[in-house]
Amino acid sequence: MTRVPVRAVTFDYWNTIIRANGDPAGARAQVWTRLLDEAGMPQPPELVRAAFDAEWAEHHAAWHRNDQYTGEMAARGAIERLGLPIGNELAEALVEGFAAAATELYTPCPGVIEALHALHDSGIRLGIICDVGFTPSTRLRALLDDLGVLGLFSGWSFSDEVGCYKPAAEIFEHALGYLGTAASDTAHIGDLRRTDIAGARAMGMTALRYTAVNDDDSDGPEGDAVVTDYALLSEILEPA
Repeated sequence: MTRVPVRAVTFDYWNTIIRANGDPAGARAQVWTRLLDEAGMPQPPELVRAAFDAEWAEHHAAWHRNDQYTGEMAARGAIERLGLPIGNELAEALVEGFAAAATELYTPCPGVIEALHALHDSGIRLGIICDVGFTPSTRLRALLDDLGVLGLFSGWSFSDEVGCYKPAAEIFEHALGYLGTAASDTAHIGDLRRTDIAGARAMGMTALRYTAVNDDDSDGPEGDAVVTDYALLSEILEPA
């Protein structure tokens, strides 16, 4: 395809910038099992994990309805599911552990760090449009900071801060606001057809589907281009 001139590029977060190497739910269950043991309320890890799985189902349903269901809401819901006499201090420790436990499992997608620097150095402005799961945006930004790329972005549109999920127009409009670009001058890169591709196309943005970590084979629109490797991104986009 002919290279598309753009002034800005927005990135999805999960499986586009960052991926999980391991089992986040298992890491959270380990933390909770330890905290409950220390509090004299030992619980089988599989029971804790079942509470998390039930909360993930609640989150997934809310995500499709475009109703906010944050990680803190899920953690407090899991506490209720366990049905234990948990006081405020322990509850706060469990909520904090739920948010922080899995972050050591998160690593950059292949080639993304180099791609971000290359885009930024070419004068293209960068943003993030992310549907937040159980890890809050404060942790997600901290991870980018640890990787040395937080400062490359002009801003961030995290669903737990903006108040809606993709493909809602509002979260894309939020990003275009701090980028200062028109939709027609902006590309969005993400892995999911329903949220990333459908949302970007509805806005009139160039939609790129990234497949190196998750190749979404569900029903839904295809991107204007498919990015199999970030090393090929310069063959698709160029500075406007």
